[in-house]
Amino acid sequence: MKITLRLVLAALAICFLSLPASTLFAAEKAEVQDRTAASQTVTFDVYLPLQHHDQLEDLLNSLHNPDSPSYHKWLTPAEFNARFAATADTVSTIQQQLSSYGLNVAVLSPHQLHVTGPAASVEHALGTVLKNATYPSGKKTIVATQSLTPVSSLAQANAVVTGLSGMIRMRAHSQRLAQPSNRYTSGGPYWFDDLKQAYSYPSYQELNGKGVTIGILMAGDFNPADMDLYFGHEKLATPHYTSIPVNGGSPFDPNGSFETHLDLQQSGGMAPKADVVLYNLPDLSDTNIMAGLTQILNDNRADVVSMSFGGPEIFYTAAFNGGIDYTYILQQYDDLFAQGNAQGITFIASSGDSGGLAAVPLACFDPTATATCGSAIASVESPASSPHVTAVGGTNLVTTYTGIPGDLNSTYIREQAFADPLAGDIFYGTPATGSVWGSGGGDSIVYRKPHYQRYVHTGNEHFRTVPDVALHMGGCPNGAISCSPDDSADIDVIGGAAYGVIGTSASAPDFAGLTALTIQRFHSRLGNENYYIYALAASEQNRGDDREDDHSDRRRPSSLVFRTGIPGFNGVFSTTPRGYNRVLGNGTVNGVNFLLAPEIPVAGTPQTPSNP
Repeated sequence: MKITLRLVLAALAICFLSLPASTLFAAEKAEVQDRTAASQTVTFDVYLPLQHHDQLEDLLNSLHNPDSPSYHKWLTPAEFNARFAATADTVSTIQQQLSSYGLNVAVLSPHQLHVTGPAASVEHALGTVLKNATYPSGKKTIVATQSLTPVSSLAQANAVVTGLSGMIRMRAHSQRLAQPSNRYTSGGPYWFDDLKQAYSYPSYQELNGKGVTIGILMAGDFNPADMDLYFGHEKLATPHYTSIPVNGGSPFDPNGSFETHLDLQQSGGMAPKADVVLYNLPDLSDTNIMAGLTQILNDNRADVVSMSFGGPEIFYTAAFNGGIDYTYILQQYDDLFAQGNAQGITFIASSGDSGGLAAVPLACFDPTATATCGSAIASVESPASSPHVTAVGGTNLVTTYTGIPGDLNSTYIREQAFADPLAGDIFYGTPATGSVWGSGGGDSIVYRKPHYQRYVHTGNEHFRTVPDVALHMGGCPNGAISCSPDDSADIDVIGGAAYGVIGTSASAPDFAGLTALTIQRFHSRLGNENYYIYALAASEQNRGDDREDDHSDRRRPSSLVFRTGIPGFNGVFSTTPRGYNRVLGNGTVNGVNFLLAPEIPVAGTPQTPSNP
């Protein structure tokens, strides 16, 4: 079915094209080569762990407890650093000792030092051997090939060194694909306002994100003209977007910026009056992601931050890194998210698109590997797995389609979360077998079960489980062996063209938009939104209300916050008839009920005053 979409600008016809997902910011392992020349300049970052973790967790619990006198009395960055950052003496000692090795040390924050110097000096200071390496994309890097034995000041501070691991573990959670054209067919693809109607987001006239700032952390800049095309098609003014480069950022590219556009368009569509700030990274390496998070904390500008990327926790273990354990990097991520929560910042991350099988065997990364290298491995992904981050999974959504020209009604019909089996590994490009496309979920191997997850039964009594909530993600990527008739997609505009797009990279910024509306309604930052989510879920379950969804009248919003009982399987875990599961968390959300405002009018038919 050929689709021609009327655009406000230049009468440009947009059609759905099929292109492979970008590999510019994909996970990849570098091939180690010769030893780095002694005089070659090397850079790395040092992160200093937070102090007094027990006191910090007590503080976070009180900041999120409505009965506490500290409730929502968020700290400023200066107040936080005074209580929990490394001392000035510790930072000074490290700076002086590294300088004595001929290294230049810039103090970027109480947590972050940026170090530059010749390779020989770096090897001496860190007690390792450096070698040159090349990623499959052609990008050059320098790798520490032995476990670090750093100078005494770093060791005593339990400092974390980033930038020398030789593996980019994070990747964007989206795929481009061709789709037939709810308003075009019952299978979508959906514009942002289709989703707002389906999930009962509040009317634009009531809540629209005004006064709230959404942060987007991603690699690749954006093209303003594409934003105008996207929102102009739905007869809505383009939201206010700003780009802040981190470590120089990366330029706009029709392939490399695809994920950036998806994040900006989905979050801005859900909260059109919010300010949306892109923190533009050079790539999705740990060192650049941490630099972006540090800048977000220092700026303290974003109220909610959406991250549509992730990497399997298992990729940080010693087994995947030549015997070097990098899970300390995941602990450092958690420190950064905890600080943000104390400042009132909400972090939201996509749970991943490879179901419960997010990793592949290390042997499969070998350039000479064949399909005998192994099958996909169960793992949850960071940053979604952090207890201080809200993890968003995904479904396939079906809404009303009448086929009547001009009828844009997008009322909720049903959802499912069955993973699509894949013919090969579309995530890392290896010959691994057994991969699936579906909502990421499972058990952390790093983070203990947080307090708020004890409000409901999660299936694991000791460790953090993901996701926490879910919204539409879509399915049927290139490489799928078979697809469900309900598989659907969203729309992303880039380079003057529209594409079908699927992934939890869409559901995460959609939920970030709802979070912005929640902040607007309550006139307060939320911090770790999981306290709020699980309190609502526990209350819902304790009521014993089994009216999961009134299928007799789909136009009447359910009285419940979470829609459960959605059928699905993510390759490891199945959904449940009621309550929490490791496919969709607590379920998909009813927007106005999530806001505790069932009396607020909901977003109606797209391109009308309640849902422009």
